[in-house]
Amino acid sequence: MLVAVAVAGLVAGVAGLTIAVVAHNRVNQVVAECGEMLRRQLQVADGSVDERAMRDLAIVHYDALKEMSGHRSFSLALLNAVGDGVVLSSINGRTETRTYAKVVQEGYPVEMLSPEENQALRAARLGKGPVVSMDDPLADYGNGDRTPSRSV
Repeated sequence: MLVAVAVAGLVAGVAGLTIAVVAHNRVNQVVAECGEMLRRQLQVADGSVDERAMRDLAIVHYDALKEMSGHRSFSLALLNAVGDGVVLSSINGRTETRTYAKVVQEGYPVEMLSPEENQALRAARLGKGPVVSMDDPLADYGNGDRTPSRSV
């Protein structure tokens, strides 16, 4: 009985330590990404970067349709230094291709984005482009209190 309790305590301790190490690594990653974003914003604030020039881009290739493989579809985020720009998506099928353009203002989308478009936008904002995959772990800054507006 006492041995079972000791083993259960050991297992719980090891599990707790493992969770703590994973959480610590994730916190370090998020802190590093936030620091990079602040550094990039300070470049804009001190005037060393042209605000209007396209500076941040990222492209995500993926399979949008079950009938197509080979990552033929893509989402491309193009942003200037203040976060204004566009997310372009091309959904490629066997018989047709659809192209979408969605406006981004101050780093936030004007309309809802697909997960792939959101990944491209986040990667561009973090300076992680030009090519990223859906498997790349990126901080999710969400939409905050801002909700997509319908007016452009």
